[in-house]
Amino acid sequence: MTDQPRGPDRPPARVRILASAEELMRTVGLARTTTRLIARHAGCSEAALYKHYAGKEEIFLLVLRERLPRLGPLLAELTDDPGEREPAAYLAEIVEVAVRFYESSIAIAASLFSEPELLRQHRDGLAALGDAGPGTPLRALAGYLAGERSRGRIAADADPEAAAALLLGACFQRAFLGRFWDREPEPPLAEFAERLAATLLNGVTRGDTR
Repeated sequence: MTDQPRGPDRPPARVRILASAEELMRTVGLARTTTRLIARHAGCSEAALYKHYAGKEEIFLLVLRERLPRLGPLLAELTDDPGEREPAAYLAEIVEVAVRFYESSIAIAASLFSEPELLRQHRDGLAALGDAGPGTPLRALAGYLAGERSRGRIAADADPEAAAALLLGACFQRAFLGRFWDREPEPPLAEFAERLAATLLNGVTRGDTR
């Protein structure tokens, strides 16, 4: 394949290659996505691809780090300054953000486990950057709940880490079911978010029931 000429609105080959790799990872899976397929999808030659990237592994690592949405910063932004907002509305917003994040990333994240060496490289890269990876959202949400506990809006004996794990776990489960069945689960997301937030708060505002 020869490289297609770049028009005035055509993104550079480097950008097209990453975009193509991301789409292929979602649609055909990590194992079946080759550099030849990425190059064809990006409208360039395989030789041109290797001018920009060392190989498939580097491309995929960059997709994971640069092109996937990151839940940690989104949660940090939401939980950084809660002010006077009611916890129920706040947590419902967090649920919607978390579910949409998991929906957009679950296919690529799952396929990563089929490539143990790539997963190891990804872990090493996160460690080198000081990035806590998948644990970051959990810590951000637990920090918010701990703050609500200190403000007296949830029970003094509530466990922020356990509550955060319950909420994010439910978000992941909904996203997983939606992707598995290829349809939006019931109830609608806004209603799900309100019910999940209310249920969680009902548990953490009762105090010690032992």
